[in-house]
Amino acid sequence: MARKFLYIFATVIILVIAGAFALSIWSTELTRLAMVPRGEFVEQQPLDQNAYLDPDMWFSRPGIGTDDPARWQPATRGVERTQPPASDPDQKFAVFFVHPTSFIDRTQWNAPLDDEESQRIARIYLRGMASPFNQASEIWAPKYRQATFGAFLTDSPKSKAALKAAYADVRQAFAVFRASVDPETPIVLAGHSQGSLHLLQLLREEIAGQDIAPRIAAIYAIGWPISVEHDLPALGFPACATADQSGCIMSWSSFAEPADPSPLLESYRASTGFDGKLRGNSKILCTNPLTGGIGGIAVAARNLGTLVPDDSMSSGELVPAAVPARCDYNGLLLIGDPPEMGSAVLPGNNYHVYDIPLFWENLHQNVVGRVAGWKTAQ
Repeated sequence: MARKFLYIFATVIILVIAGAFALSIWSTELTRLAMVPRGEFVEQQPLDQNAYLDPDMWFSRPGIGTDDPARWQPATRGVERTQPPASDPDQKFAVFFVHPTSFIDRTQWNAPLDDEESQRIARIYLRGMASPFNQASEIWAPKYRQATFGAFLTDSPKSKAALKAAYADVRQAFAVFRASVDPETPIVLAGHSQGSLHLLQLLREEIAGQDIAPRIAAIYAIGWPISVEHDLPALGFPACATADQSGCIMSWSSFAEPADPSPLLESYRASTGFDGKLRGNSKILCTNPLTGGIGGIAVAARNLGTLVPDDSMSSGELVPAAVPARCDYNGLLLIGDPPEMGSAVLPGNNYHVYDIPLFWENLHQNVVGRVAGWKTAQ
């Protein structure tokens, strides 16, 4: 199953991904009618105080063993791989990863924790998106009552309530993660799409300015637009300017060319930033995953390994020099001609689904460099 995640991406992702501002991607009334829940929002009761002490509340965490989806390793095609630092105590770090939306049911605003299909898809996401962090000594990825896909197609009070309920679970899981990790171990926060949205709220409410802030070695809030003017100052951490900088944020949204991001940009411009002001024409944060810095251009040769499917779409492997990356004037990441990644490309040449797989090996190595930079800074 692990080696087939790209195939499953290609067949189900268009239905299940809660992309950054999904309303801007599919904005027709027909889509809203088909996907937005019609019933009343059901208040989600708080989980038991010790709920996340139960290993069954986690997709990934220490002790899960071979069934841990975040520990999956792809095949390689001429890619030089770095080795996990488990034997090197100086390179230990812990990752808290929040997965994107895997629940598309329109009968409920939040996913039940016992919903087998959404959890199956979430495990697939973790294989493809959390696995670049598998050099960590610990990876924690919680189950949570995520907002359903249709919640991203409306700005109704019900949608906001669903997102609030999902975040409450993530916050509770993070508290257990924090208490469980050795206080001397640096922390990496990572997520994609809805997962990144919850991470950004976590940064604002639970981390920025708190005792735990100096322990954050890196933040990867991928696939959710961050306004440099209206969002970034509220997060308490700067954007990553160099590849070895620590305590900083990386974020990007991928488009092939010719790109048509106009629906996404229209929705972004009409949205409210973390400072309470309209985001308007403010620039979106674009950290280049091939350089590790803000903006800039990198040729395909700097791509150490893209995770792509084979011809049969039944397995995936790392392929070097597959795509370039450059940040445009809006803050979107352009990857040149459309690469063959499968059929999950969204309208406008939006490669949101592949934000992480496109740069798998660079991310795999980048996180280790940032942790090393954090240790040097100490």
